[in-house]
Amino acid sequence: MKEYHGCWPTMITPFTPEGKIDFKAVDGLVKWYIRRGCDGIFAVCQSSEMFYLTKQEKLDLAKATKEAAEGKVKVIASGHTADDHTEQIEELGKMAETGVDAVVLVSNRMANQEEGADVFNRNAEDIFTQLPQVTFGLYECPYPYRRLLTTDFLYDCAKEGKLVFLKDVSCSLPILKERIEKIKGTNLSLFNANTSTLLESFKFGADGYNGVMANFHIDLYKWMYLNFKEHPVLAQEVQDFLTLAGVIEARCYPVSAKWHQNKYDVPMSLVTRSKDVHLLGENDINELESLHRMEVALRAKLHLNQ
Repeated sequence: MKEYHGCWPTMITPFTPEGKIDFKAVDGLVKWYIRRGCDGIFAVCQSSEMFYLTKQEKLDLAKATKEAAEGKVKVIASGHTADDHTEQIEELGKMAETGVDAVVLVSNRMANQEEGADVFNRNAEDIFTQLPQVTFGLYECPYPYRRLLTTDFLYDCAKEGKLVFLKDVSCSLPILKERIEKIKGTNLSLFNANTSTLLESFKFGADGYNGVMANFHIDLYKWMYLNFKEHPVLAQEVQDFLTLAGVIEARCYPVSAKWHQNKYDVPMSLVTRSKDVHLLGENDINELESLHRMEVALRAKLHLNQ
């Protein structure tokens, strides 16, 4: 088994009602992830609203997450949001100094949408050259635009040991299969961010899951990850539930995740910087409550701790 594997949440950032990072809730959330069986945490990512955090806030959040994890699981972080390439080198270097296990590059930061692979490859190589001691991951973040990587680029990085983590956002089984087969035998771990293709990607050999809905029920993802071979019929039932539950992603996320956490798991305000709290309406809340009842029923069927 590779060093990076299993089920990882894309961590949300709790804020106080005044809009500052709520570090008490950060600590509680990290400990909740760990109690629910996470194998690692991806902090300072899009779910963390990293494009809305200051430079110092991104570093403080990464440090707080690492400290709260107490060495029980790996913590990786991005914060790779700058437009200027030189500024990116600085922010990536500072993130590495926080002590996180890996710093995650964002694919759309390394070239503009209209720029080709030559610019992307040149900028990626410069980052690797200027920060040779940093352990890197890579995330095909869909905001502000999705830039998918070529399989050849991934293979070259994998065989040269430049990357240990990939958050795959292709949402495509053919692409997933091609990538998994190509990087086999290397230390690059592929994490699928897409629920609807997750079970099949596990069968192909994907190393784990890293996505939004782990903020709601990471334990159900973990059960499928551990049991899909031994209990294929039940794993398909869990996959079907998770796929339909994933529609909640469109319901004013990350406010929806904060509502769910606040009501059932970790106290926190609903304040976000990327969405107006009032966009979460009565019908959305009814759907979230239905989701929770179904989670509870499925946990009972799987004999998971409530």
